[in-house]
Amino acid sequence: MTTPKRVIPIAQAKTVSPEDALLRDGWKRQTTIGEPRLSEIVKNYKAMGFEVHVEEYKTEGEGCNTCFDAGQEMGFSYGTVYVRKSADPVADDELFED
Repeated sequence: MTTPKRVIPIAQAKTVSPEDALLRDGWKRQTTIGEPRLSEIVKNYKAMGFEVHVEEYKTEGEGCNTCFDAGQEMGFSYGTVYVRKSADPVADDELFED
């Protein structure tokens, strides 16, 4: 009589990018942009009641990154803006009060 072999399950290593983790948590990528527009966009999304998360943008991989590369060489930094609906209700805007 043969003894059944025991197989120990081994979980596969998962390489999850930061963006994949954000998307899985309900974030939506909106744009990649530099200052001063970056701060304006963040402020506006927050005013509309969204949670906002900004990741530093680094050029890598394929595709045309000429503008970003040139900007980074001149000292500019860029951020990728992610938003999701806030769990907190939006405060009333006095502009729209009766």
